[in-house]
Amino acid sequence: MAKEITERGENYSQWYNDIVKKAGLAENSAVRGCMVIKPYGYAIWEKMRDQLDKMFKDTGHVNAYFPLFVPKSLFEAEEKNAEGFAKECAVVTHYRLKNDPDNAGKLIIDPEAKLEEELIVRPTSEAIIWNTYRDWIQSYRDLPILINQWANVVRWEMRTRPFLRTAEFLWQEGHTAHASKEDAIKEARQMHDVYAAFAEEYMAMPVIKGFKSESERFAGADDTFTIEALMQDGKALQAGTSHFLGQNFAKAFNVTFSNDRNENEYVWATSWGVSTRLIGGLIMTHSDDDGLVLPPKLAPIQVVIVPIPKPDPALTEKAEAIADALKSLGISVKIDTDESKRPGFKFAEYEMKGVPVRLGLGMRDLENNTIEVARRDTKEKMSVDLDIIVPYVEQLLEDIQQNLFSRAQSYRDEHVTRVENFEAFKDVIENKGGFVLAHWDGTPETEDKIKEETKATIRCIPIDAPEESGHCVYSGKPSNRRVLFAKAY
Repeated sequence: MAKEITERGENYSQWYNDIVKKAGLAENSAVRGCMVIKPYGYAIWEKMRDQLDKMFKDTGHVNAYFPLFVPKSLFEAEEKNAEGFAKECAVVTHYRLKNDPDNAGKLIIDPEAKLEEELIVRPTSEAIIWNTYRDWIQSYRDLPILINQWANVVRWEMRTRPFLRTAEFLWQEGHTAHASKEDAIKEARQMHDVYAAFAEEYMAMPVIKGFKSESERFAGADDTFTIEALMQDGKALQAGTSHFLGQNFAKAFNVTFSNDRNENEYVWATSWGVSTRLIGGLIMTHSDDDGLVLPPKLAPIQVVIVPIPKPDPALTEKAEAIADALKSLGISVKIDTDESKRPGFKFAEYEMKGVPVRLGLGMRDLENNTIEVARRDTKEKMSVDLDIIVPYVEQLLEDIQQNLFSRAQSYRDEHVTRVENFEAFKDVIENKGGFVLAHWDGTPETEDKIKEETKATIRCIPIDAPEESGHCVYSGKPSNRRVLFAKAY
């Protein structure tokens, strides 16, 4: 199988696009800026979705579904939120087409079918959900509400890239309602921790936990917690956010409750979400110039068995026995019985798709009671006794998962640089890349100037950042903590 993948060092953007295409993850659609997620790409999303869904339910959340369309008046109710998303909105104004009397076979919008009120195709669902919560909440006994929905949203992006930024994407969005500020903040932090655990334990992608500066917060939030990951080109990726919304949406939609003292007060809120952008993060964190590299916990196929040179009854029987034993341990296995492709082609194909472990089984292997094992992360090959192949593979998958995390963490740690002045700041951003830990005076004016001159933004104020007296790298004004800057996707 001809790889034809552009090398990362030559053109990172094209390398990424090549992997998306040649690993069979997604392709462009007939709608500009939208993608078709192909079965293999969607299988990765299903693995992510199923694990996250379990983690949400383990923390007490339940799933529901709310409409795709949001009446414009509801969307406008929370001003900061409406203003933040206004430029990305798709708007429905009519509900019917009709035949064009001047052009047979063509359809035109029926001017008589204009909606009384325009509908926004949801860019996020706070407005429609909080309008609903108003009817659900009367008393403190109705709280908390802990709801998540799996859905699609539309944000009319002009510059798109598969998974990372598309006009329509898949995601989950949690929307919770609480009786106290403390409970809402606790919820937002809890889901922040859930996202970080998922990224590191399942995606093998190390993240830095922090909160956003005021200018980088979610529109309508009092605080935004984020997890920030570093890609192999030295750019940051915002991988998940959890928002403490205060009482902003409750006030906008008049959602109140009677507390245990029989006093009326506004509800406290959170929202939180991750999207198919995580697949882009997965690609850019681990993959190499030979294709996709997947952590075993999220690989649709964890082990592939390839009979060599082609399927044979004896080889197939042994392969099925191994596969059955691995499946009994919860490991996903494919036996490639396609006789139209040569083994070399198959090896390249599964390497491209990032299958963590490949087993090659030939007649000579059967005679020697061995099997060839190839691991995708290091490309090492070894001959293993057939009597121990099942526990060997089980352990190998764990080793690959840990190795991918350790490798990514080493890269990330090598690309976190402390700087003391703006010249050093610019040098790191332009030449080394990665995260820059620098003092900031806390003003949006300085933040804007740094972004204007370097294209670097404050990715987060790390939660574990210690108090440290210093001076802002740009203005020289006093600062008591370093923040994390980087160029970002």
